[in-house]
Amino acid sequence: MKLAAAKSPTRILLLEDAPADAALVERELRRADFDYVLKRVETREAFQAALAEFRPDIVLSDYRLPSFDGLSALEIVRREHPNLPVIMVTGDLPDIKAVDLLYAGARDYVLKDRLARLVPAIHRVLSGEEGEDARKATEERLRDALTQLNLFRALIDHSNDGIAVLDRATLRFLDANDRFCSNLGYSCEELRALDVRAINPQSTAEFRAAIMQDLLTSGSARFETFHRRKDGSEFPVDVSSRLVELDRSYIVSIVRDATERKRAEAQLFELNRGLRMLSNGNRTVLHAQTEEALMQDMCQVVVTHGGYPLCWLGLVQDENRRVKPVAIAGDAKDYVGSLDATWDDELHGRGPAGLAIRSGETQIVGDIQTDLRMLPWRERAGQHGFASMISLPLREHGRTIGVLLIYSAQAHAFAAESVALLEEMAADLAFGLVNLHTRHERDEAVKESSRYAEKLRQSMECTLQAISATVEMRDPYTAGHQRRVARLAAAIGRELGWDAERIHGLFLAGIVHDLGKIYVPAEILSKPGRLTDLEYGLIKIHPQTGHEILKDIEFPWPIAAVLLQHHERLDGSGYPNGLKGNEILPEAKILAVADTVEAMWSHRPYRPGLGLEAGLDEIVRQRGVKFDSDAVDACVRLFRERGYVIAEPA
Repeated sequence: MKLAAAKSPTRILLLEDAPADAALVERELRRADFDYVLKRVETREAFQAALAEFRPDIVLSDYRLPSFDGLSALEIVRREHPNLPVIMVTGDLPDIKAVDLLYAGARDYVLKDRLARLVPAIHRVLSGEEGEDARKATEERLRDALTQLNLFRALIDHSNDGIAVLDRATLRFLDANDRFCSNLGYSCEELRALDVRAINPQSTAEFRAAIMQDLLTSGSARFETFHRRKDGSEFPVDVSSRLVELDRSYIVSIVRDATERKRAEAQLFELNRGLRMLSNGNRTVLHAQTEEALMQDMCQVVVTHGGYPLCWLGLVQDENRRVKPVAIAGDAKDYVGSLDATWDDELHGRGPAGLAIRSGETQIVGDIQTDLRMLPWRERAGQHGFASMISLPLREHGRTIGVLLIYSAQAHAFAAESVALLEEMAADLAFGLVNLHTRHERDEAVKESSRYAEKLRQSMECTLQAISATVEMRDPYTAGHQRRVARLAAAIGRELGWDAERIHGLFLAGIVHDLGKIYVPAEILSKPGRLTDLEYGLIKIHPQTGHEILKDIEFPWPIAAVLLQHHERLDGSGYPNGLKGNEILPEAKILAVADTVEAMWSHRPYRPGLGLEAGLDEIVRQRGVKFDSDAVDACVRLFRERGYVIAEPA
């Protein structure tokens, strides 16, 4: 179509820094036989000068330039030449940005890959006859963009994480989603009147400077801190922030309430501490040569490996019904010397030590300053910083021979899991004392020691089972996964001819191989959609985390190392350390095969189960490349020749 010529050439001011793109614009103008005079500029100064001197009839402006942008150009035109029409000529442009341009005063916008629309758009804008169809099309694009904007906002407001936008220069809140506001107890309007210092008690100048340095250096920052609610209460958070450059610099932060994670970490720490004490306590029992050494060493185990400030052991004296301290460990030994504890029914016999002796039951004092059982010793205990304690009876053939007392600087420090492990340790200690006291029954004592050693082993294995169940309770979609993997791995070990002890160790590693996922937020584990790179990165650290949890506990098998390596691959493509070939333990190689087959067989939040054959095809395809050939062959034989079935856990 050929446009009618104007009485004089149309004066076009083109704001464009790319000569090649400017040439394409002129080609479209010439192709339409458009009568024009064109002036191209690249900078803000040249643009403002051309507006005054060239006196254009219309402005064609690129959206992005090195030191200038289309929105700034629009602001200048609206301020200095409000009747001068502007058409944006730009590359790929999101609908939300298009809405911003139209609201800012652009008459239209034309994408550079659709320049055939340029001349009709110029003609329409200059003639003032946009027409009903064009107007409707523009309105429809605007409505679509607004719809997408509203949908995007709805997605943000329904996020399980808090999301906030801050001005980088002032650190004031500009916007926040519903989750962020509800976590803090503020409305969005109230937050806009605040900056980060109002909600972050750790927001010192040094803290903010360190975070800002990360943002300016890499564009992002991840950190842990505390947030203060409107009511003054505080809670831990994990924050992931990113620097966003638009018309100015913004900080977009995703904030997750870390209360559940911290609670899980504390519970796991207590279990880990109890396991260390139990393991070292049993070793002490097995190697002690005298009763005195056993009692003193056991108290030292509690202080050294349990982290408690004071532990003492008292023996029962029948003649005067007193409790005689015979072993003490910790920094407050003078406290024990002034206790004057008894086990009669008088005031000093109604304390935790006396009650444990008379009843034969564990006594737990959650708060020393309020518990009446500690009345005679309350003041001195507070002076030494003790807030809670536990009194464990040492039993021999139905009678109490002594009592083990442990103190903590934290109130209510003795949870049910810790108490169970401490009672197990006290039972081991009582057993050791009895056996040392009856040296003439040495042979029987050796047998009993072996029995207790096996009991410890069983206790540790039961604890591993409990930890495995804890991980699976946080992720219902993979319930039973660890146990199924453990059974399949043990079957592969048998197929390869491994001995029973080694197979048992492989099974135990299997039932806790995903222990590290206790640190991964439950929302990520059960997320039905595709994981982000950040979320997948959190998943990938679980082998290292599981190794860190178990590395200080002595097992007869390399369980911690197997957890660390079970995602390594022969060709070095695995994680976390990219090990290759013989650098990987045989147990980890078998576990990798079993884990892959079971994972593809079972259902996941983001997909249904792919079936057994898909899993077998995958390990066969990667045989000798990613997976150990012997382990793959044994696994395939189990299913295709031995009739093995992936069974649900009993």
